[in-house]
Amino acid sequence: MANVSSQDLGNEPIGKLLIRQAVPASIGILVMSLNILVDTIFVGNWIGSTAIAAINVVLPVSFFIAALGMAIGIGGSSIISRALGADNTVKALKTFGNQLTLTLLFTVSFAVFGLVFVDTLIPAFGGKGNIFEPAKVYYEIILYGVPILGFVMMGNTVIRAEGKPKFAMYAMLIPSVGNLVLDYVFISILDYGMAGAAWATTGSYIAAFLFIFWYFLSDNSELKINLSHFKLEKSIVSEIASLGFVTLARQAVVSVTFLLVNNALFRFGGETSITAYAIVGRMMMFVLFPVFGITQGFIPIAGFNYGAEKYERVKESIYTAIKYATILGTIVFIGLMFFPEIITRLFTTDADVIRVTPNNMRWAFAAVPILALQLIGAAYFQAVGKALPALLLTLTRQAIFFIPLMYVLPLYFGELGIWMAFPISDVLSTIVTGYFLNREIKKTLVDKR
Repeated sequence: MANVSSQDLGNEPIGKLLIRQAVPASIGILVMSLNILVDTIFVGNWIGSTAIAAINVVLPVSFFIAALGMAIGIGGSSIISRALGADNTVKALKTFGNQLTLTLLFTVSFAVFGLVFVDTLIPAFGGKGNIFEPAKVYYEIILYGVPILGFVMMGNTVIRAEGKPKFAMYAMLIPSVGNLVLDYVFISILDYGMAGAAWATTGSYIAAFLFIFWYFLSDNSELKINLSHFKLEKSIVSEIASLGFVTLARQAVVSVTFLLVNNALFRFGGETSITAYAIVGRMMMFVLFPVFGITQGFIPIAGFNYGAEKYERVKESIYTAIKYATILGTIVFIGLMFFPEIITRLFTTDADVIRVTPNNMRWAFAAVPILALQLIGAAYFQAVGKALPALLLTLTRQAIFFIPLMYVLPLYFGELGIWMAFPISDVLSTIVTGYFLNREIKKTLVDKR
């Protein structure tokens, strides 16, 4: 593998650089999405439907810790990218050390809390009746590995901030592939049941952690820290927190949105409408993985060049990322508009679901071609360390526009109003993001040297 330096983020042609950053990120996102689907199929067939329910009870805990690690990672990685661009290696090292300390403190604290109150938390998450015992077995083992998961999610974003997308991709592939292999060994061969499923997941986290640990000790990483860098520094912690909060807020809004939409759809269409939404939600991650990959690849490029005050390159990276993501989003849009019924049949044979889902899918993805501008625009502000606009633009799509529309439009259009809220909120949030991004480009991204 060629020796790649973070300085390449400030020197290579933007188009080539963006592809080199985005392709590994896209592959990693795709494999993780497939892993969730295949893992569920394995567990359901080898253990039973109760096992799926038990795992779903525990998933909010894992997702929260993963989101926490990702928040610390993305917040700190924005600082690291800009510090490396400004040739401020000391700040980059201190930031990475502070990230490690914060991740250790938070994840271990939550894991201990979760283990102490296990008998209270599992029923609170829905683990009642026959689900309680298998959920408890799974939950306790997963909690042991949760701090490891936090380090994996945090470390992955730092690797990408150094301009090493292939290593970041490997760090995502290892737990995905490892989990499937260990599922087969622990559940199918050794017949460990729920404990086997839990150890397979925890073992995959450990494998990914060992890879990331090796990476930072190897010559591939530029971040060689010592004990002094682990001491928390107020200014760095504050910046990590403000930028990381954007990620946590996004995850929280996504969770709340799913809950509200499920309840609203149940009132109008019952279980059939909820199943349709579940299919649409699954497709959202699968079909948009290249767009999300470009967004992930764009962030370190924008952050590094902003730190280096290479504002022309920052502008070029914005325009190029939007162009590439728009093209991919349009291709996705065409596929979803013409083949929604074929896609739906991949998930179910239920005639009622097949009848209602295609039209709902068309509404939900109707504004996908313009979504790139909203995603790239919000990501830009987070990349350059502007937490408030990053937070507000991140929340416009779902919290500010979608949720109110989801309640207002059904008053006039019934259930269709809920589905109409998807493209309308996408269009409105894109207009707002476009306005602020254009103003930022004109006022800030001016080469002053």
